[in-house]
Amino acid sequence: MASREKPLVIVTRKLPAPIERRMAELFDVRFNETDRPMEQPALVAAVREADVLVPTVTDRIDRAVIEQAGPRLKMIANYGNGVDNIDIQAALNRNLLVTNTPNVLNEDTADMTMALILAVPRRLVEGGTRLLGDEKWPGWSPTWMLGSRIWGKKLGILGMGRIGTAVARRAKAFGLEIHYHNRGRVSPRTEAEFGATYWESLDQMLARMDIISVNCPYTPATYHLLSARRLALIQPHAFIVNTARGEIIDEKALVKLIEQERIAGAGLDVFEEEPAVDRKLMKLARDNKVVLLPHMGSATIEARIEMGEKVIINIRTLMDGHRPPDRILPGQI
Repeated sequence: MASREKPLVIVTRKLPAPIERRMAELFDVRFNETDRPMEQPALVAAVREADVLVPTVTDRIDRAVIEQAGPRLKMIANYGNGVDNIDIQAALNRNLLVTNTPNVLNEDTADMTMALILAVPRRLVEGGTRLLGDEKWPGWSPTWMLGSRIWGKKLGILGMGRIGTAVARRAKAFGLEIHYHNRGRVSPRTEAEFGATYWESLDQMLARMDIISVNCPYTPATYHLLSARRLALIQPHAFIVNTARGEIIDEKALVKLIEQERIAGAGLDVFEEEPAVDRKLMKLARDNKVVLLPHMGSATIEARIEMGEKVIINIRTLMDGHRPPDRILPGQI
């Protein structure tokens, strides 16, 4: 670490108050009081000066930023599980440690995934909005606001990691039939727990599912994993839910297929050009074809505090001369 008694830690966004207080006690810390995303010049200035940078998903820590890091910078302690906002290889080339906050968001993200799995087929947002409109609700009717049953339907989980497994646990309780595609099969014990069917071929799974849940991490290998060709395999009555990363789905192709009624609808918590949302996608939401949420999957008080606690542990471990527990290793890229 640097010779100063406390490391200079620069945080790019406003964090929960208990985390900022604890950081202020432990480190020479500089917070982003405005909570506006930092532009590249500000990020460059931060890495030139800091011992530790604490970025979030909204910060693009690319090669151009990392190559201008000063001699003090030792670690990029990401406030988040995904590290697709950071050029990991460029950081490793500069002998910079990169850490994240794993195993914190699993349950909250799975809850949000399950909420969308329910909301889209059962038209929950549309129904709630009707009560707030100018038109008076006429009362119950046998044929009004009919959605689709989820009990007994086939759920295809794309990415059976920690979050995907947590989704499977919830979905099984709702009577969904669990299917999954993954880089490799999960343990026989996990498959038996959910009665899960493994599909080596993603194409074959997509063509047979009623609901598809995207729960894999975003990497160069998963960019547009659900491409226009693969999206065209999905049955017209099926729904897609994505609480992972928007770039995994070819969003323009998805919009086109929903417009053409070749896919029944979608529930999206993430977007390909986030924070921008495609205007055609917004129109589909107004037409009640999709449910859109503003990246709320991990937005619980408990999760955000636990994320901050992990960041603090990683920094303190580095200060003590040890390897942080949540460092990203070359094999994980």
